[in-house]
Amino acid sequence: MIRRRVAVRGHVQGVFFRETTRRHAIAEGVAGWVRNRPDGTVEAVLEGEREPVERLVAFVREGPPGARVEWVDVVSEKLEALEGFEIR
Repeated sequence: MIRRRVAVRGHVQGVFFRETTRRHAIAEGVAGWVRNRPDGTVEAVLEGEREPVERLVAFVREGPPGARVEWVDVVSEKLEALEGFEIR
C-alpha cells in the first residue's frame, strides 16, 4: 500500500478533472480525495496498492479531454488508511 499527494498545474479546472479522477479512482479501487485549489491547481491524495495508484498518477499527468497539464508534483506520504474517494 502506498500514498501519493499530487498537485497538477495547467488548464485543469473547469474541464471535469476532479470528476474524471474520482471515476478512475473508484474503478481502480484507490481511496482518497481530489479538490480544486484557489491558485488554479488540482490537488489529490491517492491511497491503495502500488500499481493502481501509479496508474492514477499516470492519468493525472495527462488529464481528461479538454485539460492541458503543464506540471505535476508527486510526493510520497505516510498512509492514513483512507476509505472511499471524494471530491472536496
